[in-house]
Order: sequence, then structure tokens, then C-alpha cells
Amino acid sequence: MGHWTTLDTPHGQVAAWHAKPVGQPRGGLVVIQEIFGVNEHMREVGEDFASAGYEVLVPAFFDLVEKDADLPYDAAGTQRGLQMVSALGMDKAVDVVQAAAAVLAPAGKVGTVGYCWGGTIALLSALRLGLPSVSYYGARNVQFLDETPKAPVMFHFGAQDKSIPPEAIQAHREKLPKMATFVYPADHAFNRSVGHAYDPDSAELALTRTLDFFSEHLG
Repeated sequence: MGHWTTLDTPHGQVAAWHAKPVGQPRGGLVVIQEIFGVNEHMREVGEDFASAGYEVLVPAFFDLVEKDADLPYDAAGTQRGLQMVSALGMDKAVDVVQAAAAVLAPAGKVGTVGYCWGGTIALLSALRLGLPSVSYYGARNVQFLDETPKAPVMFHFGAQDKSIPPEAIQAHREKLPKMATFVYPADHAFNRSVGHAYDPDSAELALTRTLDFFSEHLG
């Protein structure tokens, strides 16, 4: 089981869930939250990657806006999460990733995996920080696709995701043709094991591809 720790960032301290593997780490992973905070689900995601051999930090990005945010999966929680995303901004979020990656550096090569809003922060981590990254259904990705990647990135999308239309997915293929882009018969948040959108078959296949990606690029 992991535990809470404190992460120093250029903008102040944030909490982070820290999970370690049994034995020597294969590398480090920064797991980047959805818009609902580092809740039980996100901590479980971190634990799963630790079980796969990686030392993991799941930073509570929203601590820079509001401490201990753990939002419900409803309209009010979504609205509040979007407000905090806006208040935080992309640049500060990337700085938090960089701080977490520095802490994980002794574990070996470091990558990121992010979901929803975190999917876009994962993309930015590859573009700007040079961290191999996996982006799950990042609806804000398109605006950044003209930047030159400093590290490989893999994309996962749901074909039924109304927030990411087919032309947005196609833009990933056209602008970053060397990067793998996968589409699943699923909705937004298909990886989240709680909620109506969960698609276990798609989640399992995406995870297999994600672990293969990290095995190749991290160890």
C-alpha cells in the first residue's frame, strides 16, 4: 500500500500519493489525475502501476488551488473541477510534474500517464519535459499538437466520447504520425473503474499497450 507524502513544487507544497513496487523499481511514473482530485480511484491506479514494478507519485495538483479536493462524479463536482483546472493553469501543472519526476529520478527513467485533464498534462510532459508519456482521452490536446515532442507519447481515445470528435483524434495522427493513437469502442473515462463509462475490455487492452510502452521506454 502507498502513503501520502509532501511534494515541493515551485508554487508551493502539494500532497502526493506515493506507491512503491516490491523490489527494485523498473522506473518511475507520475500518474496525473482527472478533474476530480486524487481520490480513491486515482490512488488505486497508482497502486496498480506500482504492482507492475514502477515507483509512483500521484500529485494532488489541486492543492495549489484548494487543499484536499476530492470531488464527486456529478455535475457539481465536474463544474468545480473545471474551475480548479482553470485556476491552476497548464504551466503550473507541468511544473508539478517536473517536481515529481525529480523525486522519482533515483528509480530510473521516469514517465507519466494521465487521464482526462491529466491526459493533456501527460502530453505536455512529453512535449516540454522529455518524459515518455501516455495520454488517456485528453480533450485539450489538439491545441498543443504543433509542438515538437521531446519524448514519445501514446494516445488512447473512446469512439463514443462526445468531448473528443473524430476529427480531433485524426489531428493526432496527422500532426504526430510517429506516435501511436488507439481508439476503443468506449466513452470518455472508459478506464475509470467507477461510473457508467467503465469499459473493462477497453481498459484492459489500453493498459496492456500502456505497460508495453513503458517497458520499452522506461524499463
